[in-house]
Amino acid sequence: MQRVILQVPLTRELKNTAEAASSDMGFSSLQEAIRVFLTKLAKQQISLKMEEVEEITDISPAAERRFQKAVADIKAGRNITKTNNTEEFLRLLKS
Repeated sequence: MQRVILQVPLTRELKNTAEAASSDMGFSSLQEAIRVFLTKLAKQQISLKMEEVEEITDISPAAERRFQKAVADIKAGRNITKTNNTEEFLRLLKS
């Protein structure tokens, strides 16, 4: 198999952010993530939908801190409730 090199100019910030995101998704490298994406694109096994994400700008600093703490807890595996019992799940939701 003959290999070629694809060079794509991008900012260092974009590269670093994309590397972190691909690592979070379980890829061993950004190159692996790009290879998987291009393979699926070439086989027309992927569709793209781009839309602008609306950011909430009127959130209070206290609410932002609570949100960031919740995100950190989720990433660290803290405060996670797992149950396979529907009634237990509904009871937890109501409490």
